Amino acid sequence: MKLILTHEVTNLGAPGDIVEVKDGYGRNFLLPRNFAIRWSKGAAKQVDSIKAARDAHAVHDLEEAKSIKGNLESNPINVPVRAGAGGRLFGAVTVADIAEALGEAGAKVDKRRIEVGNPIKSLGAHSVSVRVHPEVSAQVKLNVVASK
Repeated sequence: MKLILTHEVTNLGAPGDIVEVKDGYGRNFLLPRNFAIRWSKGAAKQVDSIKAARDAHAVHDLEEAKSIKGNLESNPINVPVRAGAGGRLFGAVTVADIAEALGEAGAKVDKRRIEVGNPIKSLGAHSVSVRVHPEVSAQVKLNVVASK
């Protein structure tokens, strides 16, 4: 199945890329979540506009990406969550929660660029990876704290 990606998909491609995937993956995962659209001659004309939008939001310079990485790694970020007795969370910390905390700290990051290894289900210090640039990835320290 030939598709045009509209969002970044890990290990597959970036918005505007034309990819060939298995039918089930495209039909059951990419298309229902609006991560991709079916390829056609008419849809192929949209690739330029998708790539232009991607370039507007992307970090172009490697030096700029390294400075953003330094800012992200310099201070731990506090993520307030609801927690019960013993420090167990009600659910897990989501990438949306992390993106919101980063935004409040002054570093606006798209939630699709945040990679959480194991689900965060306890209070305390944790680490997540943020892809700032295709060649630059930052390890951000999080302090998960109980909110009032």
